[in-house]
Amino acid sequence: MITKVFPFLTWFKDYNVGKFKTDFLAGLTVALVLIPQSMAYAQLAGLPAYYGLYAAFLPPMIAALFGSSRQLATGPVAVVSLMSAASLEPLATAGSTEFIAYSIVLALTVGIFQLSLGVLRLGLVVNFLSHPVVNGFTNAAAIIIASSQFSKFFGVYVDSATHHYETMIRVFNAAIDYTHLPTLIYGIVAVVIMVTLRKINPRIPNVLVAVALTTIVSYFTGFYDDKKVAVTAIQSPGVEEQMVEFNHISDTIKELAEERKAMGLKVDEELKNQQGHGKSIDLIKLQSEVAILSTEIEEQKHHAATIRQALRDMKFEAVNKNDQYTFYPRSQIPDGIQTDGKTWRIKVGNNPLKLESITMMGGGAVVGDIPKGLPPFTIPELSGKTFFKLLPTAVIISLLGFMEAIAIAKAMAAKTGQKLDPNQELIGQGLANICGSIGSSYAVSGSFSRSAVNLQAGAISGISSVVTSLMVVITLLFFTPLLYHLPQAVLAAVIMMAVIGLINVKGFIHAWKAQWYDGAISILSFLITLYFAPHLDKGIMVGVALSMTVFLYKSMRPVVASLSMHEDKVLKCSEHYRLKGCQHISVVRFDGALFFANASYLDEQVAKFRDDQPDLRYILLDARGINDMDASGEEALEMLVKRVRSAGLGFAICGVKGQILNVMERTGLYNKIGEEHIYADSKTAVADIIKRVHTGTDLPKAGCSGCPLTQYLPAD
Repeated sequence: MITKVFPFLTWFKDYNVGKFKTDFLAGLTVALVLIPQSMAYAQLAGLPAYYGLYAAFLPPMIAALFGSSRQLATGPVAVVSLMSAASLEPLATAGSTEFIAYSIVLALTVGIFQLSLGVLRLGLVVNFLSHPVVNGFTNAAAIIIASSQFSKFFGVYVDSATHHYETMIRVFNAAIDYTHLPTLIYGIVAVVIMVTLRKINPRIPNVLVAVALTTIVSYFTGFYDDKKVAVTAIQSPGVEEQMVEFNHISDTIKELAEERKAMGLKVDEELKNQQGHGKSIDLIKLQSEVAILSTEIEEQKHHAATIRQALRDMKFEAVNKNDQYTFYPRSQIPDGIQTDGKTWRIKVGNNPLKLESITMMGGGAVVGDIPKGLPPFTIPELSGKTFFKLLPTAVIISLLGFMEAIAIAKAMAAKTGQKLDPNQELIGQGLANICGSIGSSYAVSGSFSRSAVNLQAGAISGISSVVTSLMVVITLLFFTPLLYHLPQAVLAAVIMMAVIGLINVKGFIHAWKAQWYDGAISILSFLITLYFAPHLDKGIMVGVALSMTVFLYKSMRPVVASLSMHEDKVLKCSEHYRLKGCQHISVVRFDGALFFANASYLDEQVAKFRDDQPDLRYILLDARGINDMDASGEEALEMLVKRVRSAGLGFAICGVKGQILNVMERTGLYNKIGEEHIYADSKTAVADIIKRVHTGTDLPKAGCSGCPLTQYLPAD
């Protein structure tokens, strides 16, 4: 009982110093991959890079302590990071304080849901996500994740559009207009380093090497070159007016948002007062005002986006005199003035610009300041309203993240021979997200790449994950200043290289070969996810709906086969094997549970067989494929027996399973069919029915001429 609550206690059975050394080296190896990866994934989640380190601190250790897999490496992963960002973008601006708070609360919600599933032993709920759906979604997500990094790769800045493909069009237009070549070179060099080292020796921490080398070069070459200047230093007509207008619009949006928030609270209060009484006039007025405010905010945001893009499109050259910079538009440089030759751009975000301190970018983007020390430990504020707002997204992230984690854990367990408990793994993942949220982490899951590194490094127990967490702590305490000059393009390259492994075209082909409709569902999930991105939940939900529709259709229309004698002297489907059947005896096999949704289908198919065989005298129902039967199924079977016998035909049943016999005995159907018409197997049933059909008739005693079923007759 103690090991069920604290599964990590089993690690120390026969544990020794030699095993600890192996675990220590494995944990250190994973940490070397995790630290740069986690920072990259945090930015994919719309958070500052250092929040990736926060997510790499507690979750790996907690998941290992309370999970069942000893090699599963938990932490930030690409798909969960992207889904977290996509789900929260409608609620807050990426990177803002409110967005960060929502991300942490989402991690808590995901953890609560996963822990609840694990405690209630409901791990099987993950089966609602079929492999074709997950394959289609994962391939689309990989493309979305990789393409979302293009802006950092080219060193351009654009606003996100409603659809991901529209955002990509903006990125390409911006890249054609101007690409920051040093940024592009850093990204390409990072990819080359990682690919080359991976080919030379997969054990080399290629991500760490790429990050370390590019950061050192970035520091010594002055890759980062931002200057703070007053707006008066920008010698461009109308630029100050545009900035003032942009600030005014930003302030207006903030005021309207506050007004809408206050109005929303009044709507909630009015809804409580009007429960069960329909809509009041006051409620309709309040909701109308909220709708008007929302429309005004959208109009102002559109106006602000237009000005922001205009400011971003401006390109300047600078004159430096005693560290006093003056910026001239590239097309309006006065004669006789010698500039530095660099292209400078105005850095514009969503917040108002400080006119006395405008950021001019003359170089590339780097990670920048990372707070030194451990993350703040606070319990996230989770209200009922916020919980239910985030729950739909949390459910999808929980199931998708857990499915990825358990798939990885199963693959490793197959190699190590370790026993795996999916429900315990859910508990581990749930506690990792809950404890992580207390330590300012966003949602995490099991990582395929880092788990593979952990296994390859020889990890024996979860001690390796504990070591990984401790390495992250040491980094947070002592080494964060070294990451200041890490180029953002390198982090983009890390993400792009990591998600290449998620692309699996063979999965579509395999699904289509298995069943054409599985292939179609996989392709549709892929296309819908791509089209509706960044709203990734649409692809998952449509895929699940299609899978459930196919399942229900197949349940309502199970296989009802007419059987005949095969050359190997067993009954098989006559249609599939093109076998000749008996014109007087029809052997019918029903494959599936007989329940309310398909009860009438059996009767329809039997009626069809009767129409196709005008000389039919006897029907034998082979019930080997019926593994369950409800009240509707039992009633349908009883009506079938009555109709067949009232038509002057014989009816018998064979191969009935124990649970079906119990239902028949409890309802009295067993006696209505008659014990003499219920057979243990088809061989006995057919041999006896052949004799019955030909007894007292003018038919030949041995059956029809050349009847294949006569092979079941015992030798005289």
